[in-house]
Amino acid sequence: MTTMFTPDHEWINIEDHEAAVVGITPHAQDALGDVVFVDLPEVGRTYKRGEVAGVVESVKAAADLYMPVEGEVVEINEALRKDPALVNRDPMGDGWFFKVHVTHMEQFDELMDPPAYDKLLKNL
Repeated sequence: MTTMFTPDHEWINIEDHEAAVVGITPHAQDALGDVVFVDLPEVGRTYKRGEVAGVVESVKAAADLYMPVEGEVVEINEALRKDPALVNRDPMGDGWFFKVHVTHMEQFDELMDPPAYDKLLKNL
């Protein structure tokens, strides 16, 4: 499993050739505070890289969730509808948002690897 990151603090894991898992980073959920609502994308919808695919609302603010790569949403994390705080408790595990079938794998290679993302965080 390979985890990559966006400058907007989304993460994406390529687990297999069928789908990649997308969520927000620990930094993003820390900045948002207590998550109270998550608007998830529609299964079957295709998004372009950088397109808004959802919204995360917290007690402090609302933030757009951007698609890290072009692809079709194949599954959403229904558990977030009942318990959006999963994002705070386990942002890179049970708090994932959706799975996407990646259309252009080369876009995955254009994202930040963990050392590059750590460098970005240090420069904030």
